[in-house]
Parts: sequence; C-alpha cells; structure tokens
Amino acid sequence: MSTPPNITGISSVPPRLAQERVDELLASVGQQVANQTFDPTQTEVFEELIECLGDVRGMKRLRTATLLGEEIGTPSTPYLLDALENHPNVVVRRAAAKTLALVENPEAIPTLLHALTHDDDTVVQGSVVGALARTGAAAAPDLLKILSNVESSETLKGHAAWALAFMGAGAESYLYDALTSDSVDVRAAVIGAIAKLVQENPTDRAFQVLIDALGDPDAMIRCEAITALGNLAHTPALPKLVALLPHADFNTRKAAALALMKMGDAAAIEPLKTALAEEATVNLHPILKLAINQLTAKTAGEDDDDWD
Repeated sequence: MSTPPNITGISSVPPRLAQERVDELLASVGQQVANQTFDPTQTEVFEELIECLGDVRGMKRLRTATLLGEEIGTPSTPYLLDALENHPNVVVRRAAAKTLALVENPEAIPTLLHALTHDDDTVVQGSVVGALARTGAAAAPDLLKILSNVESSETLKGHAAWALAFMGAGAESYLYDALTSDSVDVRAAVIGAIAKLVQENPTDRAFQVLIDALGDPDAMIRCEAITALGNLAHTPALPKLVALLPHADFNTRKAAALALMKMGDAAAIEPLKTALAEEATVNLHPILKLAINQLTAKTAGEDDDDWD
C-alpha cells in the first residue's frame, strides 16, 4: 500500500464544493468502489471529485487523493491531468500531481513534464517530480533532456536529477546509455542515480561505472563517484581512491580522504600519512588527520576485540 500524500497549502481561489457535498460524495463513491459498483464513465462525478481536492480540510483532500489514486486508479488519469494543467486553484493542482504519483500511469508523463517546466508554484513542481519518479523509466529520456538543456534552470535540473535517482532499476538502461553524454549535468545525475541504484541492487557493472567515473575530467563527477564508493565501503576501489590523494584538484583530494575514512580499511592509513606530509594546502590537514585518527582508532578497537 502506498503512503498517502501529504497535501497542504492555501489558495486565493475558494473551493467550488460545499463541505456537505464533499462529505456526501466521498462517502457515496467510496462505498460504490468498495462494492465494485462504481461506474468509471461518470464524468460529472469525477469532476466533482477533482473539486474535493480543493477542500480546506486536509483529511478530506487526503481521502480524495487516496480514492482517486489508489482505489479508482487509472480511470482518474484524464481528470487529474486536466486539473494539473488548467485548474486555477493551486491546492487542486498540487493535490492532482500528488495523486498522479499514486496512479503511476505513463500516459501522464507529457502533462507532468509540461507542469514541471511551466507551473510557477514550487510545491506543484516538487509534487510533479515525485509523480515522474513513481511513473518510472518511461520518463527517463525526457528528464535527461532537461539535464542536457543549457537553458534549464539549476532548480529544474535538480528536480530532474532527483527523479532519476529514485526511479530504480527500471531506468538502468537509460542511465548507462547516458554515461557518454557531453553534458556534465547529465553525467553527474547518472552517477548519482547509479550510486543509489547500487545500494538496492549491487552489481559488478554498477560498481565499475563508479570506479571508471573516478577518472572523469570534471571534478563534480569525480567527487560524486568518490563519495558514493566511500559510502558503499567498496574496498576494491581503495587503490583508485588512494591514487587520488595527490590529485591536482583540492575537492578531489578532500573527497578521497573522506571516502577512505568511511571505507574503514586500515590499508589506507599509511597512504593518508604520506598525503598529510606532502599536502601543501593547510585547510586539508585537519581532514587528513581526522581520517588517520579514525582509521587508527578503528584498527586498535578491532585488535582489542581479539581478547574477547
């Protein structure tokens, strides 16, 4: 069972249905759905249910979203899409986007993308991104286009990257295909998505992609891969991370030291000491010392455990 959406917000546009009608409609339609007697061709009923998404009572909006998104499902899609694209009440648009996340209908992708790039409400945008992520791999090509478009705002690129990261294994083939993109934003988003993917489904190919990214010419991508390998404690990458300690880029050296610390392998202690002795940037000294101390303490603790 999906977690119901948390729908909040205010609008200058008043609800179009009286509260008594909202209560009556939700009870009636809910009972019909439970009894399997609901007729999905009732256009007027759907239009009224859409208006229930603008009710001032949060629990009523929540009940409407659950009814439309989970209990009725796909037949709700065209009405939700129309509300997302055209409704003057921002609360209804927000709720429609959140409800589409429950429906998970790929047919919604074009309208979701339009709302992402044209609706100026940030909550609508965030809700649309959630719906795209839940809709799955079918939205991946368009999200990659957003990332590669130089006219896309940083906020929009951030939304697209987040959605890709949460799509899971279904978008894997699109991610691997995009690794050779000329766009730094695309490659960075792909590495971030693969880093999340490997947490759920560790594969040799995914780990190799992260290791290969350590040699990317862009520092942002190198650091993304370094951080991921450290968080995953992927010890086969240790020699590659050690090799980055004297890298010309400060952020790369810093990320490598922190990743080696998180990896927790005592084999990194001596290379870190060497890096500390040779490091010309004093701002990096505390991080190198911290990594050395953490690994030394961990090793000492493991030695003490031998006496238990």
